[in-house]
Amino acid sequence: MKCLVTGGAGFIGSNLVLELEKQGHEVVVVVDNLFTGKKENLRGFKGRFIEWDICKKKDLGEKFDVIFHEAAITDPRYEGGDTFKKNIEGFNNVINIALKDNAKLVYASSASVYGNGPCPMEEDQEKDPQTDYARSKIEMDRIAETYFKKMHIVGLRYFNVFGPRESHKGRPASMVYHLRKTMMNGETPRLFKPGTQARDQIYVKDIVRANLLALDAPSGVYNVGTGEKINFSEIVYALNEAMKTDFEIEYIENPYEEYQNLSQADTKKAEKYLKFKAEWKFREAVKDYHKWLLKNGE
Repeated sequence: MKCLVTGGAGFIGSNLVLELEKQGHEVVVVVDNLFTGKKENLRGFKGRFIEWDICKKKDLGEKFDVIFHEAAITDPRYEGGDTFKKNIEGFNNVINIALKDNAKLVYASSASVYGNGPCPMEEDQEKDPQTDYARSKIEMDRIAETYFKKMHIVGLRYFNVFGPRESHKGRPASMVYHLRKTMMNGETPRLFKPGTQARDQIYVKDIVRANLLALDAPSGVYNVGTGEKINFSEIVYALNEAMKTDFEIEYIENPYEEYQNLSQADTKKAEKYLKFKAEWKFREAVKDYHKWLLKNGE
């Protein structure tokens, strides 16, 4: 297949790109404006890289069979700026490329659309977006729905993703990454009281597999999570086990009035139509990630 990956120098995009190349696809092309992505994430990639902002129209000089759209402004520090506008403009441009090429389109949606909604979170439940980023993902899902009968288009609502090649994200990187970094520096891990807040934590290797499965799924929007909730204290316990340390947790007051205390995916729809079920158990994923970070000097 001839594959295009937008945001391919980012966290999830780079993991997907390297897997596509490993599988031996005919063409793998990466586009990224390097606003937050890093070329270092594509170390070893032999395909074509195009530095391009997907909000601008461009002839890529290639016809694609498949497009994976991972590009987006995700950093909360840009909240109130052009997050919504740019994410929608980019999505519409990618849809137009897919329509022109008659390509399958798989795009990144987000569990942030659910906000503090009830758990486990079902695709059709009422949305509770707290950020411009979340609002942009709701709008992308709405746009996608208008194309369900016209093209192959699948949206994947990622829950809390962690794993290799996320360090460039800085503040928006996962709690697993930040807590491990703190502990590697010999510092006490700090969590908001009472430490029982929980997220559906999914390993990036499972996310990559979900993207590939989406190529054979019916058009739609699907949750991509484990269906399990991991509380914040458990993250420290898993890191202690992986790192062979015995850090105790310092619990501090939460200064945020609006804070998501729980996320958990309802996975029934993904299991039925996407044929996806997460394979990595949390503690094993943390061990695998820790080994990767050590190997790469992080």
